[in-house]
Amino acid sequence: MALFFTGILMLVLGYVFYGRLVEKIIAPDGRETPCKTKFDGVDYVALPHWKNMLIQLLNIAGVGPVIGVIIGIKFGEIVFLIIPIGNIIAGATHDFLAGMMSLRGGGANLPVIIRENLGKTYFKFFSAFMAFLLLLVVAVFINVPAELIDKSAGQGNLFWAAVAAIFIYYVLATLFPVDKIIGKIYPIFSALLLIGTFAIFVAIVYNLFGTPDLLSESGAFKEKMWTAANSHPIIPLLFVTIACGIISGFHGTQSPIIARTMASEKQARSSFYGMMVVEGVIGMIWAAGGLAIYNLFPETMSIKATDVLIKITNHFLGEYMGAITVAGVVILAITSGDTAMRSLRLSIAEIFKIDQKPIFRRLLTTLPLMAVVAALLAWSNASAKSFNQLWNYFAWGNQVLAASTLLAGSVWLFRRGKTPLIALLPGMFMTFIVLSYIFWISPSHGGPVGFGLELENSYAIAAALTLFLAAAACIRGKKMGGISEENLR
Repeated sequence: MALFFTGILMLVLGYVFYGRLVEKIIAPDGRETPCKTKFDGVDYVALPHWKNMLIQLLNIAGVGPVIGVIIGIKFGEIVFLIIPIGNIIAGATHDFLAGMMSLRGGGANLPVIIRENLGKTYFKFFSAFMAFLLLLVVAVFINVPAELIDKSAGQGNLFWAAVAAIFIYYVLATLFPVDKIIGKIYPIFSALLLIGTFAIFVAIVYNLFGTPDLLSESGAFKEKMWTAANSHPIIPLLFVTIACGIISGFHGTQSPIIARTMASEKQARSSFYGMMVVEGVIGMIWAAGGLAIYNLFPETMSIKATDVLIKITNHFLGEYMGAITVAGVVILAITSGDTAMRSLRLSIAEIFKIDQKPIFRRLLTTLPLMAVVAALLAWSNASAKSFNQLWNYFAWGNQVLAASTLLAGSVWLFRRGKTPLIALLPGMFMTFIVLSYIFWISPSHGGPVGFGLELENSYAIAAALTLFLAAAACIRGKKMGGISEENLR
């Protein structure tokens, strides 16, 4: 219990103090923002600051801070410390940098940011990889909410109807100007999400008075918790399992959407860094709900995370309020999936220089993407194994984007004569995580195809490659340093 409340306090203090330090280094100022210099009435549109914050929260807070932490809390109470530490030092800094790099780049999407800071060769790999990842994101963020709708309704035959409805919404949200759908309904969705999460928090705190050890590791929990001994090493597995609560490369694809609607750079810290901290709080609360249910019902350790989610809401809130909370989670997934598709459209249009003001060009850019998503969705629902593979590739691919964005941020800071350590150190850590995971994971280790090396060997190779990539980023940053600010994007 103490670790849970300590973690919440760390997130609050981290925003106040470390967030201010990061802001001082990045130094947002009063220059004109892209929504003024590139106004087009579609993607470059000024929105109120409070709307931008709520939109950013829903953009970044997919199923990760709920489903991911329900799975990740199986590592035990230590998660209540890892989430806030990772969030403050890595995740929120990552989002702040991604947003500011886009703002200074005229609303540039992530591939362009990578090209300008890590070079054209890496840009080609990154662009293809990001497009693939966003397609996985959209497929996952259709599958999960459709499954929750189906199970919550208790019908067992609503899955494909829910898929069709979500599909139609994604197309509309992707095509319409940002202020017509996203700008109008996201604040309402945000309120529903926050109310449901707060209700879970209140219910857990209330239950702690009667059961103080509810958020401690019970004997039954310890028997089934994940450890290195049962092929679940915290490093690297935890940081792939819990993405959105700690750090998520997906966020770097979403920040440019808000960079194009932000009226002032001075709003960047609260919009980017602050909303990631809020997501961390959401993750902490759902992790607490997961641990409580695993303690009360140890058999739930072996069931699907979506079923655990429904168990949490029904147990702590009852059927009616639980249904409202599940609806908030459904919205959480949908409102990240639609902006993932929007981000993919914008990135492809930017790479291939396709004008997105005419709606027919937006439609021509979008429809082939939706066809690929439909194919992925059909494959993922062929079996539980297929979906698990889809989720796993999404999870580690997500962190490839995070590591890449932080290394790009290191170069970006170098170029401006700023200390790169706020980006370089977490970037090195996430690079090590991703590489060690790829070298270690294999079907024999409970995951998809990888190199299947022993953990110690994976660590050694990943460490060597991480040092090499970090040195390359530093050398590139120093070579590109000294360029005047007006010539920098």
